[in-house]
Amino acid sequence: MTQLTVHSRATPAGPVIELTGELDNDSAPDVRALLPRLTLQAGQQLVIDLTGITFCDSSGITVLIAARNHALAARANIALAAVPDRVSRIFHIVGLDQVFPTHPTAQAAETAWSPPTPTP
Repeated sequence: MTQLTVHSRATPAGPVIELTGELDNDSAPDVRALLPRLTLQAGQQLVIDLTGITFCDSSGITVLIAARNHALAARANIALAAVPDRVSRIFHIVGLDQVFPTHPTAQAAETAWSPPTPTP
């Protein structure tokens, strides 16, 4: 078992959460507890970087959906970065590949984000 480490950082596009290790029943509550503490403004984008994920079970997927709900409640977007093949296959099977935009890297997700256009 590889313990999950969680790092977050702020970018102009919005917060980035970097996960390394196993996202499972034991670690998912730690990620869920982080969500309300994120500074996420309307129009920004929450990026979850899965580069270092070695395992993801249904609890991990549930916390990713919770992160999506958190972003939507803030009128922000969410994107996943560097989704491992094994997780990507599961997302495809259950249809979550249609729910989460994905990018090869967190940098690519940040580059793809465009700031909201101010309304007059």
